[in-house]
Amino acid sequence: MFRHTIPIGRIFGIPIDLDYSWFLIAVLLTWLLAVNYYPVEFKGGTSAEYWLMGAVTAVLFFGSIVVHELAHSLVAIRFKIPVRRITLFIFGGVSQIAAEPPNASAEFQIAVVGPLTSFALAALFYFLEPLFGNFTPALAVAKYLALINGILGLFNLVPGFPLDGGRVFRAIVWGVNKNFRRATLIAANSGRFFGFLFIFVGVWQALRGNVINGLWTAFIGWFLESAAVAQVQQQMVQGLMVGHKVSAVMGDACIHVPGDISLQKLVDQEVLAHGRRCFLVDRGDRVVGLLTLHNLKEIPRPSWTTTSAAQAMVPIEKLSSIDPSAELWTAMEKMGRDGINQMPVMRGNNLVGMLSRGDIVKYLQTLQQVGT
Repeated sequence: MFRHTIPIGRIFGIPIDLDYSWFLIAVLLTWLLAVNYYPVEFKGGTSAEYWLMGAVTAVLFFGSIVVHELAHSLVAIRFKIPVRRITLFIFGGVSQIAAEPPNASAEFQIAVVGPLTSFALAALFYFLEPLFGNFTPALAVAKYLALINGILGLFNLVPGFPLDGGRVFRAIVWGVNKNFRRATLIAANSGRFFGFLFIFVGVWQALRGNVINGLWTAFIGWFLESAAVAQVQQQMVQGLMVGHKVSAVMGDACIHVPGDISLQKLVDQEVLAHGRRCFLVDRGDRVVGLLTLHNLKEIPRPSWTTTSAAQAMVPIEKLSSIDPSAELWTAMEKMGRDGINQMPVMRGNNLVGMLSRGDIVKYLQTLQQVGT
């Protein structure tokens, strides 16, 4: 989803990234506050004060979003669900949780903690206001942050996926009908309804002369509808995979190469000449690791002539693997959690094949063509 991000640090071990689109909304929010909001709500200040207040408010607002997303992430970690990162982008922020929750109760807790955190932040800024009674700029910022966090909490309670309220709704439906896939489809279709509703309201606002708010509301509606459609498509893909095993999709194991072969020689002889993309690295008669193009690209090109396959590989004991009898969807989820494109298929201690995202895509295309 996010291809262009800037890492800005870690909190509780969770990476925090800025998507490039964040800069657009940060500048826009600062401008709107400095030009339209603060001069009207708090008269008597200078232009420089308004711009400073706008910038500080934008930073603190996105800090509030990080706290909101951290709440989701920490509850997910409590249920032993990995969290890859938190990314701030044009619509706010998102916690990239690597797996679905184990049950409806976990889903409910992970989802509802976000809006509750926003309401808590709104209350915090509200109770801080009296402390700034004699310092108007700080009072103005506190009032706005109390307002915007309250609005954020209410907005996220809209019962349409992928909003927090949609996930709460999914958890309730899941708890009632005991069917995760069906609950997800219901919540996603609810998300599409609210997406179209936001688009309609936005267009109506724009036609009545409130162009900026109208376009922004319609833009949010488009995002909700698109995200909901993506969720529906994901559930359709999962439905296609039901009953299909890794053994039906996996390809032949990668070719074996000696550990002392240089990366440059490997690229010349195998990648460019034969189009091969993964290699089992041997030490004597024993497989000691796996080398893929992803690993190879992490090594600077000038170092390829002096770097061996054994130095660039992932050791066999650190590899994430899957049993050939495992469900295909389980394998795909595991690849997503581990952030890998290829996975060894192991029966006990024996390597019997390799599973790649490309193999899965081709298999899905075949399933769609035959209507299975």
